[in-house]
Parts: sequence; structure tokens; C-alpha cells
Amino acid sequence: MPESLLNLNPEKILIRSTNWIGDAIMTTPAVRTIRDNFPKAHIAILVHPWVADVFIASPHIDEIIPYNKKSDHRGLMGMWRLSRQLAEQDFDMVILLQNAFEAALISKLARIPIRAGYNRDGRGFLLSHPVKLRKEIRKLHQVHYYQGLLQNLGLRCGSDDLFLAVSPQDQKWANDFKISNRLQGPIIGLNPGAAYGPAKRWPAEKYAELAAYLTKKAGASVVIFGTKDDQNAADIIKKKGGSAVFDLSGQTTLGQALAMIAAVDCFVTNDSGLMHVGAALNTPLVAIFGSTNHTTTGPFSKKSVVLRKELSCSPCLKTHCETDFKCMVQIEALDVFAEVGKLLN
Repeated sequence: MPESLLNLNPEKILIRSTNWIGDAIMTTPAVRTIRDNFPKAHIAILVHPWVADVFIASPHIDEIIPYNKKSDHRGLMGMWRLSRQLAEQDFDMVILLQNAFEAALISKLARIPIRAGYNRDGRGFLLSHPVKLRKEIRKLHQVHYYQGLLQNLGLRCGSDDLFLAVSPQDQKWANDFKISNRLQGPIIGLNPGAAYGPAKRWPAEKYAELAAYLTKKAGASVVIFGTKDDQNAADIIKKKGGSAVFDLSGQTTLGQALAMIAAVDCFVTNDSGLMHVGAALNTPLVAIFGSTNHTTTGPFSKKSVVLRKELSCSPCLKTHCETDFKCMVQIEALDVFAEVGKLLN
């Protein structure tokens, strides 16, 4: 086990965030742990721009440093430029929540003396404080995976609760949206997309059936979330769900999506970044799982229900189903509708 970081009293700490929204949200207990152990330190976090809103209202972070991999920090020269920018800030310590070799290399190039993270992806020689990645750690939920890293670095870990704050301006936007569109009855959010691949997506036609049940049987207003890539699915849902369905896919910032997910009465979602948003905001949610592992990446919330079919091939962790997609098509809209009803009651 490496030397305890608590003995080192750093004044300036850099956290290397994970790359995706859901992963970043699952690191929020670890970010809180770092703050709790170093209350007087200046703590900055290095993030991709699309993840920044996860931390923008966090009381545990003093500074957000953008990693613009598609522009200023593109390629080898961009990586060198970023390392020079970090070196100018004279960080005493970097904690790598991101697992990649690149994260450790940039930290080494930035001449940050204390470099801590899991010893994986061939990067152990770049770390001053490598933590062995044991088999049992890989089986844990990602929240415990990140907290386990810090515990092995000698930090005291407190609450595992996710943390996500909504800014006042985004909260106002969500309230204005509800008023201007006259949303009535229970408000149900639907998230038919998932970035990893189609094997994670419950079919749009199933979401459409669910929307029809919600609007016609429960008198609900339905709000669709997602990116521009989800607009075809949204069109299918709107066609069957009727005038009480409102499509926000590709039309919001991440901050606005956070605020609206906080405002709905129940959220139905695939395994995705927005699923973790709902969990962090304590929104009652139904998570539909197929190809991925609900044990390690499921919603970390007591107000969540996971719907899945126990099949010999699941979880396969593949982006595309190579057989009959039974893990998803066997989950019926009425099954989901029933779970929504339980959560609303």
C-alpha cells in the first residue's frame, strides 16, 4: 500500500475527472472525500467540456480546468500544451480518477510531484502512489471503485451519496418550461438514448407504447430527453403519445437537462449518463438494463428500480446484440408502466 496522502499536506490538488457524464457523477462521492480530507487545499478538476456542468455548482471544487481535446489540446502537441499549462499552476498533487495511461502521462509531463491512481493500463511507472487494482475491486459498483482508490491512499471516506447541484438559472428555465407548456398531471421523463450503443437502448416503439399508457391512462405529461441523435426515437414516441408529449432531445444544455430531470415526478431511462443524473438528483426512476452490468453501473439511489431479464447471455457488455435482443424486447411497456405507478404512489 502506498504512503498515506494525509501525511503530505498539499496546498494545491488537481483531480483528473472521468470522461463521461455518468462516470463523472459516480465520482462525486470521491470528490467530496478529497475535499473532506483536505479542507484548506485549493482543489481544481480537469474535465472535458461536456462534463463540466456536473461540477460547476459543486462546493467541493474551487476551479474547473477544461481539457479541450478537440481544439487547444488536440494531438501530441495539444497534450504537451496542456501539460505546460498545468505545470504553471504548481500543483502539489494529482489524483487520477480517470484510468487511462494518458492521464498519468500528462501529470508526469506537468511535473506534479505526487501522482496517485490505480496501477492499470501500463501506467504504474508514471505514478508516485500507485494503487493495485484487485479483482474484487473490479466487481464493485463504480461509486465504491473510486472511493476504494482513496481509501487505499490513506484517506478517510465518508458518505457514498452522489452529489449534483442545479444552478438557479437552470432551475428557473425548467420552471418556465413547465409553466409555458402547461404541463399537467404527473410529469414523466423518458430517456430513449444511450451513447454506448444500441444494445443499451430499449426499443423506441416500446417507449412509444409506454408514453401512450402514461398520457391516456395516467393523465401524465411526458418529456423526452436526449441528444440530436435521439430525435428519430422521439418522433416515434410523440406520434403514439400524442399532444401531451414534449420533446427536449437535442434542445437543452446539460445544465437545463439536469434541472428538468430534477423537476419530473418519475424518470424512465436506459443505462446512460442521464440515468446517473436522475439518481444523483434523487428523482424516482426506472432504469432499463440489457447488455450492461447493473451491479457495477446501476443507478446509485434508493428511489430507483432496475428492470432487466435474467438471461444466460446478459450482461454481455457488447454495443450491438448479435442474436435476438431478448434482454430488451422481453421487457414490456406494461411492466415499466406498473413500476412507474408504484414509484408515483
